[in-house]
Order: sequence, then C-alpha cells, then structure tokens
Amino acid sequence: MSELQRFSMTINGKPAGTEYFSVLNPATEVPFAEAPEATPTEVHAAFAAAEAAFDVWASDDGVRRSALRKAAEVITANVDELAQILMSEQGKPLADAVGEAHGTAAWIGYFADVEIPESEVITPGAVAQVRIPLGVVAAITPWNYPLIQAAWKFAPALRAGNTVVLKPSPYTPLATLRAIELLQDAFPAGVLNVVSGGDSVGVAMTKHPVPAMVSFTGSTSAGKAVAAAVADDLKRVTLELGGNDPAIVLDDIDVAAAAEDLFWGAFVNNGQVCGAAKRVFVPESIYPAVADALVAVAQSVAVGAGDQEGVRLGPINNRAQFERVNGLLESAVAAGARVRTGGETVGDRGYFLTPTILTDVPAGAEIIEEEQFGPVLPLVPYTDIDDVVNQVNRSKYGLGGSVWSSDPNRALAVGRRLRVGTVYINGHAINHGPHVPFGGARWSGIGVENGLAGLEEYTQRQIIYGNGADL
Repeated sequence: MSELQRFSMTINGKPAGTEYFSVLNPATEVPFAEAPEATPTEVHAAFAAAEAAFDVWASDDGVRRSALRKAAEVITANVDELAQILMSEQGKPLADAVGEAHGTAAWIGYFADVEIPESEVITPGAVAQVRIPLGVVAAITPWNYPLIQAAWKFAPALRAGNTVVLKPSPYTPLATLRAIELLQDAFPAGVLNVVSGGDSVGVAMTKHPVPAMVSFTGSTSAGKAVAAAVADDLKRVTLELGGNDPAIVLDDIDVAAAAEDLFWGAFVNNGQVCGAAKRVFVPESIYPAVADALVAVAQSVAVGAGDQEGVRLGPINNRAQFERVNGLLESAVAAGARVRTGGETVGDRGYFLTPTILTDVPAGAEIIEEEQFGPVLPLVPYTDIDDVVNQVNRSKYGLGGSVWSSDPNRALAVGRRLRVGTVYINGHAINHGPHVPFGGARWSGIGVENGLAGLEEYTQRQIIYGNGADL
C-alpha cells in the first residue's frame, strides 16, 4: 500500500508539521492524504510569526496591494491543481471546484484593487476619522467552501494591514494548506500563516493572547463557543453562522419558469450552503404544482463522484453531517412527512443522498425549524402571508430569505418585511461578487464579510483631533 501524500502547514514562510491525521474523500470514504495536527508549540509559533511581521506589513499600503495582486495571479495559475484537491476532499463536482478556485482569485484581486479612503474629515481643519489595522487576526473557516472562504477572510484582513493565522476545517484542510504554501511567493514571511487540526487547535487559537480579532465561519453552536472564548480578553469577533433561510412563493408565480432557479437556490453545493433556501413556503392553491415542478427538476439531476461526467451533485461532505441530514429526514417521515422524490443513497460507499423533496411535513418539525445543511427540502403550505412573515421573523436565524412572484415589486414589498441580512427577489443564494456585504441577524452571526464594510471589520476606527495639522 502506497503512503498517503502529506501536506504541510506554513508558519513564518516555512513548511511545518510533526503530527498528522488522515483526510477522507467523501465519495469513497477512503483516506487519500494527510494533514498536520498542529501542536500547541506550532500554534504559538504561528502567532509569534504573525506578530513579528505586523509592523512592517501595516506600514505600506502600496506593498500590500502589490502582494495581493500577485497572490491572485498565483491562485489563477494553479486553479487546476487546487480544484483537484478541493474536489477530492470536499466532494463537489470538478466544475464547481474549478469555479471556487477562480472565485478565490477574484476575491483576492478585488481587495487588492478596492479604493479605501485614507481619511474622512468630520470637522474641516480640526477633526478626521481614519481606519487602522487591529494587529493579528485568527481566521477559522468551514468545510463547504474552504478555499474561497479563506480568501473572504485573509484578503480583506491583509489589505487592511493585519497579519493572519488561518485554520481550515479538519474535513477539508488540503486545498487551503496548498494555497497558502503557494502564496508564500507573494507575501513576506509571517504575514499569512496556516495551521490545521481539530477543535482543540481552534480553541487554542481563540484563546491565544496574541490575536486582536477572531473571524469565524461555521455552525451556530461553534460560533457561540468562539464568542464565549474571546469574551475573556474582549477580542474583536465576526461570526458568520448558520441559517434557516425561507423561500416564500407568492400565488402569482410562473411555476414552470421559476422551478429550476428555486431548486438550485436550495440545492446549490448539495444544500451545504449557510445561505441556501432551507424551506419553501407555498400557497395552498399552487402547492401541488410547485411540488411537481421541483420533483421533476430533482429527478433530472445526476448524483455521483465529482470526477464523473455529467454529475451536478456530489456527496455530503462528512459522516457526521450525513447522519444528521438522514436523522432529520427519518424523523420527519416518522412524523408523517411524505418523500415525493429522493432520500436514497447511491452505491455502497460514499456519503451520497439523492436530492429530496418533502411534502406534508407537520408544523414544528425539526427539519422546518432547524438548518439541515444537506440535500433535503421541505415544502410548507400556507394561506396567510402575514403568518409566514411572522414565522420567519420569530426564527432564531436571520441570514437571508427570498420572495418569488411574477411581479418583482410585489415580492419586494414582502421581502422588505423580513428581518434578515439578505433578501433575494426571484432568486436565492445569489452572490454578485466580493463588493457586496454579507451577514446575518440573530443566531446567524455578528458583523459582515465582503465589500468595504467587510474590510472595515478588520480595522479600528480612530478619531484624530488635528489642532491645525493637515487632516
């Protein structure tokens, strides 16, 4: 049996790693590579390197812009390698992995070139406002979009003048480890470091005395733990957490025209998207038609390993999530829900589940009230739109929501009533690019990512009383 390929962490510009764990391909459930399990000494070394590199890095915005431009070029030049790694560890189809790698380069390039005001005059000749970097940022990323989520964090943090220690999910560490290794050609040593490992590594990062900020994307339960961990020394924190986004269909929708977009608003990345539609509210008068249309789309979608021709959906990423999604599905069916299509495994190996449309789901069922984060979509009938809006606004989650109608302005009137971070009209889980801020309400998070607003999260507002100086 051949030895598994070993990937390295990058600390102070150099490869690192002494202890290792196996990474599985979710399509085969077979280990195909190893990643380092960072020791406490290695975590400390990463923060020490970032701290030592901070002052020089923070001093020259021109250098930062040039470095980020080069970083975008490096990612673009290595898209094929990174996409193959990403497909193998995450499970998504190769075309989607290629798209994620290109998106990663686009995010880095945006933050390299975005114009940031040097200062804002509050009182001419007397008072101005500037933004200064915080210091060292600890960034922790999830397993659904590991590569681009890393760029969501390190690109604005670095452009703002901070240095970074990054940790990817232990389910999907490899593409990120390789990307940061490649990016050492773009950044000075210590500016961008990456460590890998399980929950204990993340805890060590959040509790370490050096970082001034923790930026975390993941589950709501883990986000609460991060918030508790940083409270003791009042670190800055951004949390992009779970969602239970509703898609609200109005009674004038063109069902046939909307079905494809509605389906992919829920099943993009196999439903493993915090901002995907997790439940669809449908008027009783058109409930059968909407169900039939979504079933037809679901049955046309090929499920399989990401390197197979024509596959649109791969496996669920890991066994724990596979079991959670199946548990929610089984619980709903036991309570009376009807599986209109899907709910089946594929083959005898891998975490595959065919896209599943549920009808007749009892009110209050967990699969309606909680985020499933997988390829199962419950359809909920309604007669009163005010009741639907109230249900959405009473939810613990508030990441996003969508409204679907043949009249976009009618949909917008309903959308404006939703207390969520993002409202979509006749679409869902749409991302128009790195210039658009993204964040949620309530249990869906604190702060925003992307755009100038996202970059400002990595800064301290500083007020200057000039007393005659040129502000």
